[in-house]
Amino acid sequence: MDMLRLLAAALLVILPTGAQTLPDKAICPVCAVLEAPKTPEPEKVKAGSEYAGKPYYFCSPDCKIKFDEDPPGFIPPVFPYPAPSASVLGLDGREITLKTYRGKAVLLDFWATWCKPCEKLMPDLQKLHDQYAAKGLAVLGISIDEGKDAAGKVQKFVGKKKIAYPVFLDLAEEPAWAAFHVKAIPVLFLIDPQGQVVGRWQGGFDYREVETEVIRLLEH
Repeated sequence: MDMLRLLAAALLVILPTGAQTLPDKAICPVCAVLEAPKTPEPEKVKAGSEYAGKPYYFCSPDCKIKFDEDPPGFIPPVFPYPAPSASVLGLDGREITLKTYRGKAVLLDFWATWCKPCEKLMPDLQKLHDQYAAKGLAVLGISIDEGKDAAGKVQKFVGKKKIAYPVFLDLAEEPAWAAFHVKAIPVLFLIDPQGQVVGRWQGGFDYREVETEVIRLLEH
């Protein structure tokens, strides 16, 4: 099936609407996300597309396919924008919606037990929880682990790492990671008390920048 999709893409017009030629090189927005924290470099352009009136160029037809399936997952967002509606499962099996936390500043962390960069970030998230929970910040971890043993695996991991902030399982029929257009982890979303996303960090980001934005939001 993947080969058929690639062949189909190769047969399609690969220029963005209105474009006459492709540039020789450009930064592929798909590789920039999927290969983070590696610093993106210009690559030979093999395909192009257009979204919201802006052209985007790719290093392969496969990257074009991935982009066209979900452009918001690969382009820098314009803040603020409404946080998607999503439901997650607590480690006790109860379902909650993220709207439960409306009225608080929320820092969402999409992670997995097998993700080493995610694990490395957790002490910093715990620090944010310890320092700012009383001031109105809710740090929430959303595990994208799958399988019948996901709950037990995550529960064991949380206990071992002594994570005190709430952790949820993303096992709903319509997962939260899809609603938030998550393409790589770890990724953080900062949501204001009115339910607007005001920050997003993925790949090789600086924790100090996250903390600065959290403080700014809490003091606003």
